Amino acid sequence: MERREELRTALVTVRARIDAACAEAGRSPDEVTLIVITKFFPASDVELLRELGVSDIGESKDQEALPKVGELADAVRSALSVHFVGQLQTNKANRVTRYADCVQSVDRGRLVSALDKGVATAMESGLRENPLAVTLQVGLGEGEDRGRGGALPEDLSELADRVAGSEHLHLQGLMAVAPRDLDGNGIRAAFDRLATLGEELRHTHPDATWLSAGMSGDLELAIAAGATHLRVGSAILGSRPTGR
Repeated sequence: MERREELRTALVTVRARIDAACAEAGRSPDEVTLIVITKFFPASDVELLRELGVSDIGESKDQEALPKVGELADAVRSALSVHFVGQLQTNKANRVTRYADCVQSVDRGRLVSALDKGVATAMESGLRENPLAVTLQVGLGEGEDRGRGGALPEDLSELADRVAGSEHLHLQGLMAVAPRDLDGNGIRAAFDRLATLGEELRHTHPDATWLSAGMSGDLELAIAAGATHLRVGSAILGSRPTGR
């Protein structure tokens, strides 16, 4: 009960932040989906989050996510959307398609092909019924910050066309991580850039409406820039467990 109360209190606080940011931006909170990033936290926390009304969780380590999702009670799993948000190697794509409802970190053509093939295999073997939702991860940083992953903005059009032409993937929109070491104005400018890229993408792919941006420390800036999905971990679950 103590952990449940911790999570409930944190969720109330984060949702209040979202409500306030939406009010400031002239938006409805209904336009924003909260994805709770549960990496390094146990399946028991996921089940408590579901009891508290959370419908979307995010994971970034396949070796952790696959068994964790498998531990969830059927009723909990069926009520959740599981987003894979970490950088993904092509040789792990087949595994991720067994449990993820969405992969938010698609940043290259080889990964598109691997995920499409993985979904086909999973559907044939009865491990999933539906196509896989994906967002294209855009790299907004330069130099060393390119290590945070993401396609170059100039490569998005070709990558989006490749997803749209696949048989088992559904293009939802764009995702980005704010570059490191920026102040608030710099982060807002980065998120505005993402919003512009999203608008350009919708000229040719009108259903690609997601903008996944914003985490515990910058969710207000993301909402102001038009984010539709927030990826929040530590503000809800606390600091990551030690030894990870």
